[in-house]
Amino acid sequence: MNSVDEHRQQSPETISCMIVTVSDTRTPETDESGQLIKTSLEEAGYSVVKHIIVKDDYDAIRELIYEASSNPTVEALLLTGGTGISNRDSTYEAVSSLLDKELSGFGEIFRYLSFEEIGAAAILSRAIGGTVGNTAVFSMPGSRGAVRLAMERILLPELRHVVREMNKQR
Repeated sequence: MNSVDEHRQQSPETISCMIVTVSDTRTPETDESGQLIKTSLEEAGYSVVKHIIVKDDYDAIRELIYEASSNPTVEALLLTGGTGISNRDSTYEAVSSLLDKELSGFGEIFRYLSFEEIGAAAILSRAIGGTVGNTAVFSMPGSRGAVRLAMERILLPELRHVVREMNKQR
C-alpha cells in the first residue's frame, strides 16, 4: 500500500462542513449549486453544519471565512460563486487574502479537468483552495457543472485526506 492510500485510510470518517453561496441574485429556492454541494457532501457521509447565501461583497465574504475558521465545529468551508472576472466578483480576492497555506493544486487540477469539458474557457476559472487556521477552504465557480466537477473529481475523494494532513501533528 502506498502512503497516499495509507493516509486516506487514516483520515476521519466524516468532516463538518460549512457551505457559502456567493451571489447577488440567488435565494434558498434558486441556489442550485449550493444545494448540489450540500447533497453531494451528505450522500458521501459528510456533515453540513451551516449553509448560507452572501452577497458578492469582499468584506462580507472575508467575515464569513473568518467566522468559519474561528468555529471549531467547521473543518471545511466550501464556497461557490463570485469567482469570475467581472468587477463585481470578489470571492477569489477575499479567499486568497486570508489563506495561511494555499493548495495551488486545487485550482490547477480544477482548470485542467474543466479544460477537458469546456475547452479554453477554463482560463476564466479562479478556483482556489487552502487553509485558514485549522479550516480547509475551497472556492469554486457558481455553475452547477463547475460544482459537480469540483465535488466529484476533487473534493469528495480528497477532503478527508486534506483535513487529516492539516491536523496532523509534527
